[in-house]
Formats: sequence, structure tokens, C-alpha cells
Amino acid sequence: MHKITRYWTDKFKEYSERLNEIPEMLIGKAVLTLLVFAESMVSVFWIFTLSELGDGYALMAAVPYFYIVISYTSLLIFYRLKRFEYFTFTQLIMLLVMPFFMQWVIGGFEASSGVAIWALLSPVGALMILNVSQSTPWFLLYIALTVISWYYNSLFASYALPIPSHLRQVFFIMNLAGLAIVIYGVMRYFQSQKARILQDLANEKARSELLLLSILPQSIAERLKNSNQSIADSHNQVTIMFADLVNFTSLTSGMPPSDLVDLLNKVFIKFDQLASKYGLEKIKTIGDAYMVVGGVPEPIADHAFAVAQMALDIREVLEEISRETGKKLIMRIGINSGPVIAGVIGNTKFSYDLWGDTVNVASRMEQYGLPGEIQLTKATYLLLKDKFSFESRGVIEIKGKGPIEVFLLRNRI
Repeated sequence: MHKITRYWTDKFKEYSERLNEIPEMLIGKAVLTLLVFAESMVSVFWIFTLSELGDGYALMAAVPYFYIVISYTSLLIFYRLKRFEYFTFTQLIMLLVMPFFMQWVIGGFEASSGVAIWALLSPVGALMILNVSQSTPWFLLYIALTVISWYYNSLFASYALPIPSHLRQVFFIMNLAGLAIVIYGVMRYFQSQKARILQDLANEKARSELLLLSILPQSIAERLKNSNQSIADSHNQVTIMFADLVNFTSLTSGMPPSDLVDLLNKVFIKFDQLASKYGLEKIKTIGDAYMVVGGVPEPIADHAFAVAQMALDIREVLEEISRETGKKLIMRIGINSGPVIAGVIGNTKFSYDLWGDTVNVASRMEQYGLPGEIQLTKATYLLLKDKFSFESRGVIEIKGKGPIEVFLLRNRI
């Protein structure tokens, strides 16, 4: 008996390992294999225990033997054909029917010590493997077979073969305690896997939200998650800054691509830190250009002051990085203040952007600016004239806009 038990245990381990190699393995498949293994071990026990009582008990021993043959044959077929639904149906049928057949063949409830209770594994397994509605018929079948067993119990008992009383007590304890252990173990495994999956989902949700926040402002991301409506807001007064590295292409010509990206990454990470420091919102980077805004998506009273502070710090950051890398990094910086429209475009690759004449003029301030200088419009100058020192550059001709009076930001007062 010991050798037979080890043989089936090894076989189960071998098949389970193969099942685990299937990419689409779900919790239900693992639960079903656990149930099959548990009932197989009980069947082996019944086979050898009943066989040792004599030749007259061969029919009783044949029922669990037949169950083992069918179960592992269907397991082999499932493994080869990858048809889990057929394997599930076969196993649930065997889990349901075999214990009742055992009870009927042995001679009813008392003679078998209520072995039919093991059939409860079928509706329990169906509940964990299938959905709730699909498990209901299995439970109703269990109830129906229980009623049939009760109704014909006297008939089954009339041809019961004698089983020693001590053995019946062992069977009774095994049936109650064994079933309780199996159900508890399977439910414990099911719940642990469910908890793990829920934790994985929570982690994935957190990663997704972090990714969303890396693309969109937090308040916009929250609105996007809670509503399917398009997001477009008007802001009456904001300040926009464009910063572009001067002659960056020629400066970095001959650099390996990874070194070029590392350099830009070093620069823009510092800029992101400055934007966070002053409560500004980074809108985007385009190549070696950087766009940031103050007063969007949440309005702030000192938006122009915060942007000017960042612009002055950018010059210090570039000097620091230039010393570290040996590359002379210089930027043209343009600033403008006024009304804008802000919103989200796209439905797969989201982009939070700004539109309006204020944006266009801010971009022109950078394009028509001087290397190493911070150029801004009169609209921004009027907001900052008491807090910073400026130099008037006069009126310059801007393509598409005509003559515009501009100023150069020098230092804090």
C-alpha cells in the first residue's frame, strides 16, 4: 500500500508541475488538482482497506479504483489537448458520484460511515472554479443524490456486508475530519491566492496612477478617472515659459546616443525639481526645449513671480551642469502672461496642453530671444517690475505678431 500511495503521489506531483507550466493556469485549476489529489488519497485508502477484508469486498474496492483510473486518464487527456473545461466537468462528476456509489455499494449510510459526505467537494469545487450560477446545479445534484440515498437507505442496508465496528469508527472519523481538513485547506489556499491577486491588482493600480500622474497634473488625473467628459478649462491669468538649449545639436554632435539622452535627462530632471519647488506645472519637453506654466491647472496669485524665480535658477543649474560635463550649456528663455485654454487631448496617449495667443507669444519670446537671456513681454514685466531688475530691449518685430515691446530679466531685487 505504501508503494502504491507513493506512486500516485509522484504521479500527481509530475502532472501538477506540467500544469503549472501552462501560461493560462488559474487558481481554479490549482484548486481542482488539489481536490482530485485529496480524493485520490482517500480512494487509495478505501481500496486497500476494503480489499484486506476479503474477496467479497472486491466490488466495493472497485469503485474508488475506477475513480482513480478515470481521474488520471482525464488528466492526461487534458494535458495533451489543453481542454480544461472537459477536465473540469469530468472531475466534478467523479467527485460527486463516486462517494455516493461507495455508500450504496457498501450498504448505506451506517455501514459506510457516511462516506457520501465527500461528494460535497463537487459543489464546493464548482463554486471556486466556476461562477456562482454555474455552481448551483452541482449543489442541487448533491442534494438530489443525498435525498435518493436517504430514501433507499434501507434497501442498500439490506445487502450490506459486515464491516468491523472499529473500522467503521475509523471510517467515520476519517470522513468527517478528512473532509473538514480538505475543505479548509482548499479554501485557505483559495483565499491566499485571492489576497495575492488583489494585492497585485492594487500594486498595478498604484503603478498606473503614478504613470498617469507623471503625464497629467494630479487634479486633472482625478477628473479624468472620475468622468468620461472632455477636459477643457479657461484660465484668465497664467504665466508661460519656454526654454530652449542654444546650438545643442552641434554641441552634442559625435556624442553616443546614450550620453546625449543622459545629458538631457540630467538637465530636465533639475528643471522638474525647480518646477516642483515653485509650484509650477511642466507641460512638455520637445527635443531640447522645455515648457512650464504657472497658474494651471490650479490658479496661483504669484504665477509670474514663481516662473521668474525658476528662470533665474535655470541659469544657475546650467552653469553647474556645464562645469560637471564640460559642455557649455546656454538657453534662450521666453516668458509671457495672459489667458489660455488648458485641456486633455487623446484617448490612449493622453496629453495635457495649452492653447491660445498667450502660448504663441511666449514661444516667440524664446525664439526671438538672446542666448543666455530671459526675455519677457510687457504683460509679464508689469506683474514683476517691483520685484526684479530689468533691462528694456525696446520694440522688436515678431513674425506673425508685429512689433512687441520686450524686456530682459536680470536679477532679484
